[in-house]
Amino acid sequence: MNNPAHRTLLTVGEPAGIGPDIVTEIAAVPRDHEITALVDPRLMDQRAQQLGSDLRCRYDARGSITFGSLSIDDRHRLAVPVCPGVLDSRNAEYVHQSISSAVQMCLDGNAGAMVTAPVHKGIINDAGIPFSGHTELIAELCGVAKPVMMLANRELRVALVTTHLPLREVADAVTEEAISAVVKAVDRDLRARFRIAAPRLLVCGLNPHAGEGGHLGREEIEIIEPALESLRAGGVHLTGPVPADTAFAPHMLEQADAVLAMYHDQGLPVIKAQGFGQTVNITLGLPIIRTSVDHGTALALAGTGKASAESLLAAIEQALTLSSARND
Repeated sequence: MNNPAHRTLLTVGEPAGIGPDIVTEIAAVPRDHEITALVDPRLMDQRAQQLGSDLRCRYDARGSITFGSLSIDDRHRLAVPVCPGVLDSRNAEYVHQSISSAVQMCLDGNAGAMVTAPVHKGIINDAGIPFSGHTELIAELCGVAKPVMMLANRELRVALVTTHLPLREVADAVTEEAISAVVKAVDRDLRARFRIAAPRLLVCGLNPHAGEGGHLGREEIEIIEPALESLRAGGVHLTGPVPADTAFAPHMLEQADAVLAMYHDQGLPVIKAQGFGQTVNITLGLPIIRTSVDHGTALALAGTGKASAESLLAAIEQALTLSSARND
């Protein structure tokens, strides 16, 4: 490797899920850039065999490991063997450590970006490790108080004010401070990483009909609108708050480079319905580049050969694009 900034790290996620399957598919294709997977090589050999693939990990005289077109970093090992589709909390620490190491490698300048395959939040918490999601963990490791989750495909970008919260907690989390922090991060990264000179953000309201003038909730009047006015005064191009049920109409999206949704299931069902498998999860507001797939662990598909690597490929391509833009 001549330049660590040109290397992309890949975490394989929940070992009992489809992460190893889709990584095997990615590894079967030659690549002109270095991708290093942080994974137990025994897992990749086992899953490749179960999938009927001829790929196996290869070791050279220097101790380097390759798996098809991928390099392997084996600093973390599974606690117990894996059965596809069967969760085991004893392997949760391995998953957590792999993510943490990838983040630190990016922070240390040993990689230009990281791409994450899906994890199972429940089994990590069952192991006694507090975990609300990749986005929150990576932000904590980077020392960032307010990360931004944005999903993107060729047609649409959707960013979120709140991420993995129970619905009953969302309204309390939609504050002027939160909106301001998210909008500034989205505006900044759309300019710096996506090369959009003057980003246009379309902002959804929290309540039905954006509160209907206060008759269906006052968050728009008392929180969202004041936050947007202050941001506009600072030079951010914002439209809204608009009713979420019309925000994604074609004539509205023509006027926007990204949509800002107030909560997870307000915006993400739309973009996933539009392009599931082709959508990439991008964490904004970080000192590193991190992208991810748009799907979960799909335990029922693990080891069957029916999982698609389309979203992982899109996430890798997006990470390469963003890291190239930063290094220009």
